[in-house]
Amino acid sequence: MEAANATLITEFILLGFPEFHGMRTLFVGIVLLMYLLSISGDCLIISVVFMEPKLHTPMYFILSNFSLTELCITTSVIPKMLTNIFLNQNTICFACCLIQVLFSFSFGAIQLINLATMSFDRYTAICKPFLYNAMMTNRLCFHLSLMAWVVGFIANLSQSIVLWTYPFCGQNVIDHCFCDMGPVLKLACADTTVMELVGLFYAAIIMWGSFFFSLISYASIINTILRIPSVTGRSKAFSTCSSHLTILCLYYGAMFFMYLRPSTQSDTQINKVVFLVTIVALPPLSALIFTIRNSEFKTAAKRAMHRSCHLPSSAVMKLIKMGSVKKCPQQII
Repeated sequence: MEAANATLITEFILLGFPEFHGMRTLFVGIVLLMYLLSISGDCLIISVVFMEPKLHTPMYFILSNFSLTELCITTSVIPKMLTNIFLNQNTICFACCLIQVLFSFSFGAIQLINLATMSFDRYTAICKPFLYNAMMTNRLCFHLSLMAWVVGFIANLSQSIVLWTYPFCGQNVIDHCFCDMGPVLKLACADTTVMELVGLFYAAIIMWGSFFFSLISYASIINTILRIPSVTGRSKAFSTCSSHLTILCLYYGAMFFMYLRPSTQSDTQINKVVFLVTIVALPPLSALIFTIRNSEFKTAAKRAMHRSCHLPSSAVMKLIKMGSVKKCPQQII
């Protein structure tokens, strides 16, 4: 009987935010605006780092990888959430739900590893400045980024495969705005104890491991900064890692609040609000912090935009003589 009933569930119901149904248009508009700002900021960072040779350094390579992962995280959740709210529906197909679990948690794990990698880069730059170029090579940065993607997907792919084999024969209502691993496991008509322990093990390794690695790195960084004799030197050293430290505190604070509180299973409304802030507000905020507070990046962005929008007049004249382009008074000044 259970096996027969299990085949009946072809979709899940996402409760989302019923309290916002009365102001659905405003809610969709705010979330959509934040999503577009996040996409624009992350694409700007990736594009400028790719176009500007002066930004082809380990720090900006890791930052562009962070932005790419952030772009993937928001895209794996927000479009479906907005579609459901805008169309006044709250369903997601069974396969789509499990795929969303895989991608959202995989990208989340990759993001945490990227934050730890950034901490290592800042530690090397401030605590080992004379060894920085020898230690933080392009090869090492590529391997660290590749490791983040491989570990993130392998850790969650194994859980998603097991989750796919579970029978779902009872309730299909998920009290969340996306397919979270915990609420989905609750709906399975099987003993999920082993699966929950495996998930806890992976979370401990990735979340706690990256957190303690970043914590140790910044303890060494702060100790090194405090030993710098001049105030100017201390200020300059701290400014190189202040943006990353801010993002680090925001992300880990939200993660620990959602998943490591003793009452995390019962406070679903609080979890949903914190998740909404994390997935909607933090991405554009992090892009803003990494760009606005970075004078080197702003200068590089201006150069890239100027180079992409305006050709040198001598080059344009050569093309005109060759008959390749028509004369454009806006380009030739």
